[in-house]
Amino acid sequence: MTHHSPVDPAALTAALIRCNSVTPAEGGALVLLQALLEGAGFACTRVDRGGIANLFARWGAKGANKSFGFNGHTDVVPVGDLAAWTRDPFGAEVVEGWMYGRGATDMKSGVAAFAAAAVDFVRQTPPDGAVILAITGDEEDVATDGTVALLDWMAMQGERMTHCLVGEPTCPNEMGEMMKIGRRGSMTCWFTAAGVQGHSAYPHRAKNPMSALVRLMARLEEKPLDQGTAHFDPSTLAITTIDCGNPATNVIPAKGSATVNIRFNDLHTGASLSDWLRGHAAAVQAETGVEITCRISISGESFLTPPGDFSALVAGAVQAETGRLPEPSTSGGTSDARFVKNHCPVVEFGLVGRTMHQVDERVEVAQIHQLKAIYSRILNDYFA
Repeated sequence: MTHHSPVDPAALTAALIRCNSVTPAEGGALVLLQALLEGAGFACTRVDRGGIANLFARWGAKGANKSFGFNGHTDVVPVGDLAAWTRDPFGAEVVEGWMYGRGATDMKSGVAAFAAAAVDFVRQTPPDGAVILAITGDEEDVATDGTVALLDWMAMQGERMTHCLVGEPTCPNEMGEMMKIGRRGSMTCWFTAAGVQGHSAYPHRAKNPMSALVRLMARLEEKPLDQGTAHFDPSTLAITTIDCGNPATNVIPAKGSATVNIRFNDLHTGASLSDWLRGHAAAVQAETGVEITCRISISGESFLTPPGDFSALVAGAVQAETGRLPEPSTSGGTSDARFVKNHCPVVEFGLVGRTMHQVDERVEVAQIHQLKAIYSRILNDYFA
């Protein structure tokens, strides 16, 4: 048997950071990973769709009874104000134990850690089963041709993960403090109000769309949506903008718009909240005579992987490596776990995400090694 030295997850993170993979560009990141994985005996397929690059890699037999999956993304958000960065965002410079770069926390380090753990695991202790890596280049954008494309392709090919771990950063401040066992749903509603323009001195001759929108927004915010549930915080509704673009002070505008974003728990569905929003809009339209239309986009439903053997296995591995038992949480925004949950049970665990999407995004190099150790332990325990 040939002896392979372990894969260094920090060096792999640095190599990935140096790939300029701002959504939707592949930037060489998936090419680099494919070379590493094929070298370790993984069967790799590029599952590109709609101009988005995705990589599926499997070690072991297709359709194995035990098939552990990792999911993550190599695309990153734009750099933003380059002048504000103190280090090259694609340089992966290490300063006082911190590696700088766009994607350092979200989530090239997570991908590097699970790829390194998977390669070492199948080389050192080939399991009775399969290890799958489903890596996308489209998590930071609309995500229609990323993990969804991989899961669609897997369904067509008869490929299956029995459990999946998403390597998103999940820890607020300390390594090991939090894992995600679900996520809130997310939706946005754009309201458009069409009234009748008029002179502000004669408001009775006009129909003010802004008055109607203000009334509608007040109704939506009047009471909390709920008080939270066993595993979820209360749902939230945020008014994100009210506009009419009217430069005149003495004219009642003909049209106005408002937008709300809702993060919802398992008491609601996108459909039930859509009905609720449309109901309030119809009521205000009846009261004011201003026509109000809604356009709604649901970016994800709420979901939960109920605490059980899988979450306990992940939590145990985290505790063994960090000394902390991670809190099972459903907080935060959306992630690709919202798609994976339709395929198999899914848990998320990864690094401290404090600097993600920020200027001078950076990761503690020691934490990349720690994360690889956690993922290695999860693989060992899963196939033990």
